[in-house]
Amino acid sequence: MKFVDSVIIHVSAGNGGNGCISFRREKFIPKGGPDGGDGGDGGNIWIISDLNMNSLTDYRIKKIFYAENGKNGFSSNRSGKKGKDIFIRVPLGTRVLNTENKSIISDIIYKNQKILIAKGGWHGLGNSRFKSSTNRTPRKKTNGTLGESKIIKLELILIADVGTLGLPNSGKSTLTQALSNAKTKINNYPFTTLNPILGTVKIKKKTFIIADIPGIIKGASSGVGLGIQFLKHLSRCRLLLHIIDITTIKKKNINKIRLIILKELKNFNESVFNIPRWLVFNKIDSLKKKKIIKLIIYINKRIKKNQKYYLISAKKKIGIKKLSKDIIEYLYKPNI
Repeated sequence: MKFVDSVIIHVSAGNGGNGCISFRREKFIPKGGPDGGDGGDGGNIWIISDLNMNSLTDYRIKKIFYAENGKNGFSSNRSGKKGKDIFIRVPLGTRVLNTENKSIISDIIYKNQKILIAKGGWHGLGNSRFKSSTNRTPRKKTNGTLGESKIIKLELILIADVGTLGLPNSGKSTLTQALSNAKTKINNYPFTTLNPILGTVKIKKKTFIIADIPGIIKGASSGVGLGIQFLKHLSRCRLLLHIIDITTIKKKNINKIRLIILKELKNFNESVFNIPRWLVFNKIDSLKKKKIIKLIIYINKRIKKNQKYYLISAKKKIGIKKLSKDIIEYLYKPNI
């Protein structure tokens, strides 16, 4: 099933019911007076978080939502029934946007979070409301007001503490699996990961969520490849892991490989570019000890001293425990 992370929907709350004009007519009570009841309020439309959802696929086809109108008032001071509310369920991380001015209406990031997105119309008043000492037989009532109608955009931005970056086949999915419980399709061809995947890492009583997005290639920010459309899913991350396949270093300078990703990040969004990044050199199981020592010397000469980096093998789970431990310490460090 196609992963859907952005939809535009039309929501219309219910209209308020009209008030009623009625007079009490009973035997032996010739002047019973006004007894027209109020209408019912229109139904509201709410957006509510749902932990069991992970995409906006449900709204790929169904895009229009109407809440029920309030019923009109009745005689004998009986009020009309309130219209039923509509609840639109969305996954955690959904951002609700105003399509007119692109402003953010709300971010759905909490369990059981509920926001009123379109308010139902107010009920009309029956003629019994207008009775007074000077007007014993009022023939006045009010109609219910219209419910709110809006066109909104739902945009899913996954909630993850750590995100992975890298060229296709750098080992991002293998690393995500090695660190967490995520299950992703892995093979030796470009764009094995077609959708962002979330995994949970737990060490003792501390946890973090890691996101695996499709690989990014040169020109991604201008629409080449798949990764750029999913980069927004890294915007909530507090740490990024830039995965580099060490077997490609033989052919290219480390900084050239890094800059392919960094340039696309910067072109996409400055705030994502500024998220702290650690370098993770993967597939060291393909090298002998002497070459690993030479690689470390090579890396130290070409990156900044304060740049944090790791040598790992996601496939053989070499260096994974150290990486996991350091991520936990970083995320749980006070004031981070």
